[in-house]
Amino acid sequence: QVHLVESGGGSVQSGGTLRLSCEASEYAGCMAWFRQVPGKEREGVGIVTRGGGVIYTDSVKGRFAISEVNGKDTLYLQMNNLQPEDTAIYYCAADRRIWTDCPTTARDYKYWGQGTQVTISS
Repeated sequence: QVHLVESGGGSVQSGGTLRLSCEASEYAGCMAWFRQVPGKEREGVGIVTRGGGVIYTDSVKGRFAISEVNGKDTLYLQMNNLQPEDTAIYYCAADRRIWTDCPTTARDYKYWGQGTQVTISS
């Protein structure tokens, strides 16, 4: 059982920045950031691939950056130029199954953090 703990959420004005952190209790395998607003499906923000690259959803490209600390199973989400439409609960996800490459959909991730609220005001 992998336990994921997110931190770093909060409220900022449009154009502001936030940095989220996700710490895993042990080896976490594939890791990713998702977000969800009420009434909508959980959306992938960024998926870390097996090769170490990141696949970002179009709406955050150029503004968000994911980085990881190898060997510590810690994932960061740097969010710049935040906009009101980025308001959501942000979740860290992990899955240790052997995939050809890390999955891009929420249903394929077994482990989830508790979520952290990000609120952007205009």
